[in-house]
Amino acid sequence: MFATFQFQELIDRGLQEDIGTGDLSTSIMPEDLTGFAKIYAKQKGVVAGLLIAEQVFQRVDPRICVRRLFKEGDEVEVGGVVLGLSGPISSILQGERTALNFLQHLSGIATATKRAVDQVEGLSVRIVDTRKTLAGWRTLQKYAVRVGGGKNHRFGLYDSVMLKDNHLAAVGGLTEAVHRIKAQVGHMTKIEVECETIEQVQEAVACGVDVIMLDNMDLVTMREAVLYIDRRALVEASGGMLEEHLREVAETGVDLISMGALTHSVQALDFSLDLGDIKALTRASWKRNNL
Repeated sequence: MFATFQFQELIDRGLQEDIGTGDLSTSIMPEDLTGFAKIYAKQKGVVAGLLIAEQVFQRVDPRICVRRLFKEGDEVEVGGVVLGLSGPISSILQGERTALNFLQHLSGIATATKRAVDQVEGLSVRIVDTRKTLAGWRTLQKYAVRVGGGKNHRFGLYDSVMLKDNHLAAVGGLTEAVHRIKAQVGHMTKIEVECETIEQVQEAVACGVDVIMLDNMDLVTMREAVLYIDRRALVEASGGMLEEHLREVAETGVDLISMGALTHSVQALDFSLDLGDIKALTRASWKRNNL
């Protein structure tokens, strides 16, 4: 879980770019027009982002009351009402799009992750994300992966070492790169190396790295690599991992399957907001608010 105050700046930025100097459309409404609204699912999926959506409405107008009808990680059917709202109608409508943007995107990630996790059910492999995230959204996107049952890879360049092809090329090869990094980081820092061939896998094992990434390997080569590594390091499969092929990749014996698609190209889960009962205004009230 997380504290929503961490994302206040992101929420404010979203509201500012949407409302700007003022909502022209809701200017037709009297200020004391109140009522109810519901946010419901138009697709089946896993719900994530309810807390952020609630915070959006509260930021627009503290008078908006929000009732959560589902929990994070719950599966919702088409038509399921996930949030109930009451308060000033103009304020509810001003927060609508920003709240839905958060809810739809994060629920889309959680839903895609759940589908991936279901593909490898019963096998001892973890579905993990990558750093292929939207600027400013990484913590939220990785949170949504966890809601969907996946696990997080490193959060950034600062919390673990991953030596990729460009790092190896820049210093003259895999062995040299590993020796250099071991001389710089502490013993508690994990070291992962990206390998594209069996020869690189053998070199990485000889260097004593913690994690070996099998990058864009076919299934035959992947099985050979897993057998050679023989639990001397964690094994991660990466590169173009498609949902329909996850189980056969998992059956090679890898420990992790990393999927950039969980965050960089996920399809949003569709939600909509509909107004319910609206408090009737007297003629005098309408006239007073339109003077």
